[in-house]
Amino acid sequence: MQKPPQRDIIKIIFQNFINSLKPRQIRGNYIGEDYFGNKYYEIPANPSIGKRKPSRWFEPAEKNAFDQELTAEWEAWLRGRRNDPPTREELVRNLQIIEMKKRNAAELEQKYGKPSGQEELPREQKGLASFPQYEEYEKIPGKDPKIKS
Repeated sequence: MQKPPQRDIIKIIFQNFINSLKPRQIRGNYIGEDYFGNKYYEIPANPSIGKRKPSRWFEPAEKNAFDQELTAEWEAWLRGRRNDPPTREELVRNLQIIEMKKRNAAELEQKYGKPSGQEELPREQKGLASFPQYEEYEKIPGKDPKIKS
């Protein structure tokens, strides 16, 4: 019978110490750019040092723009919902679809929208008085609705 292999704790500690002294990648690899001008970077995963997920981030086109808009494809890549970054062709195709939908919406609004100068009708105020009342139901509990007082 063979003995199960034992873990050498001292060896594991020493290997982890040596790995901690090795230089790590600090600057990310440039991955791509979107049509807003944002640049995307990644540091790949390295399981040998315990890093199981890649680090992904972006640099906004305007440095002080904290409400920077991101494309859906790049945001999915940043959040790890897709493994591969979007291609330039995919971004262009989706941008064309967005522009086509905007044109179609403008045409429909022009064709079927309300004429200019026409105001919206005032809405009815709803409250207790607008609740439907039926003759066959009693209004006062315990009093027959058919008997008129």
